[in-house]
Amino acid sequence: MIKNILSGIGAYAGAFSLISKLKLWSYFVIPIIISIVTAAVIGFTAYGLSDNIGQFLAQIWVWDWGKETFTTISSVIGGIFVLVIGLILYKHIILALSAPFMSTVSEKIEIHINGDLKHNHIQTTFQQQLIRGIRINFRNLGKELLITMPILLLKFIPLVNIFSTILLFLIQAYYAGFGNMDYTLERHLNYKDSLHFVSKNKGISIGNGIVFMLCLLIPVIGIIIVLPLSVTAASVKTVDLLNRENER
Repeated sequence: MIKNILSGIGAYAGAFSLISKLKLWSYFVIPIIISIVTAAVIGFTAYGLSDNIGQFLAQIWVWDWGKETFTTISSVIGGIFVLVIGLILYKHIILALSAPFMSTVSEKIEIHINGDLKHNHIQTTFQQQLIRGIRINFRNLGKELLITMPILLLKFIPLVNIFSTILLFLIQAYYAGFGNMDYTLERHLNYKDSLHFVSKNKGISIGNGIVFMLCLLIPVIGIIIVLPLSVTAASVKTVDLLNRENER
């Protein structure tokens, strides 16, 4: 697993130069706009909701003693809650809506690596790519929220909350990498087989997603470079994995 995670991270090496070499920057314009607008909307919404959630959580503590301390803790946890949910929504929205554009990028990278596309690749239209992107990410959004909610409750437990933060980050990373890998998989595998493929290569997905999530920690620039870098890295690695499978 660790080896695959490092391999997924290592795929980012040379991503910038490959984008420039294949002249792919123009394909990222609309996805970058989608990323900026989505981040702005979610950011402003999260800012307005964090205090309300903190106050709501504070009502759980019905005793007078420790009320102030619990209220402070609740405000912090409320902010974390909104931030985590906001990141989850942001991630899946941009991955879904960018699908048709990123599929083209992935295709050009595959042609660059293999010389052409495999004869048995699945041909899809812009609309089909968008529908598949929405379907995959809606499915992943539901599963991620289902896993995330219980983990967020662990933040009320001292020490345990440290491990829960790491776990949350890895879960977010996995589903981010999942979406990036599917831009390539949609040409080769059906929906069900793609789920199985990513599950089998979850280390690669996590590695790709780790850098994706770290990019978002960079103010402003992060939401601009996150898709170009992560999609390029995921495409290179996914094509490599598919080639290995075909050689068996």
